[in-house]
Amino acid sequence: MSVRELEDVLREVRRIQIVARRQVNDLLAGEYLSAFKGRGMEFDSVREYVPGDEIRSIDWNVTARSGAAYVKTFSEERELTVLLAVDVSASGVFGSQRLSKMETAVEVAAVLMLASVKNNDKVGLLFFADKVMRYIPPRKGRGSVLRLIRELLATEPVKAETNISNALDFIARVQRRRCVVFVMSDFLGPDCSKSLAIANQRHDCIAVTLSDPREAELPDVGFVTLRDAETDELLELDTRHPQVRALFAKAASDRDKTLSGWLRKAAVDRLDIRTDQPYARSLQRFFRMRERQR
Repeated sequence: MSVRELEDVLREVRRIQIVARRQVNDLLAGEYLSAFKGRGMEFDSVREYVPGDEIRSIDWNVTARSGAAYVKTFSEERELTVLLAVDVSASGVFGSQRLSKMETAVEVAAVLMLASVKNNDKVGLLFFADKVMRYIPPRKGRGSVLRLIRELLATEPVKAETNISNALDFIARVQRRRCVVFVMSDFLGPDCSKSLAIANQRHDCIAVTLSDPREAELPDVGFVTLRDAETDELLELDTRHPQVRALFAKAASDRDKTLSGWLRKAAVDRLDIRTDQPYARSLQRFFRMRERQR
């Protein structure tokens, strides 16, 4: 990377940091904390036994030393490990709005990272396309998060088809302890429902689905040539015909229904992010939905 390119990346890191921090402070304060459970219950203290306490919670060592019955008390372990698995395949460069799908993913990832670090959680990052491109293990601290944002901005898209199952299989091998996994992708790839279901049994998996309105609806602009960013396959369409536009819209609707079926089958929650809608509101709705589920 040249000096000029590095300066551009650092400038963009500062911009995204400001934007993401504002979203966390103004819209998401407290909601992230209540949306996710810790890894379980951790020991807090002991107190004297009172009638009605669970016999199984008696601390027999303390009871033997003191001559009176004492029970253990527990509190929910708040600290989480958060892992963002980000699809860097070339389809992410598409965008008809202010930001492409990949640029939107970077900002959403930054918000999630800063919300995590505010809760003193560990945060890690994984890049994937048809295979895992890079893995940065979870760590604590704002400095670590800023490094992850820099890595996101500096990563070039990969001309390869998306394979989410390969990424999830890798996570299963390297992340033994339970964590929250955000899978950020447009999910334009093969059926990954089985791998999602397996991963969701060990971890708390969330599908962050990225989409652009032009992927679902064609405007009436005459002849257009569409190129698949991952395979270079070309498709020519005459958008003047209503039937062509209707078939395009139906294909997009069918893809979304198929994806919803995969996620339902795997019991994985969906966080839907569109490039033409404020992502902060989508995050807020999602966190509130998770809180109601709890």
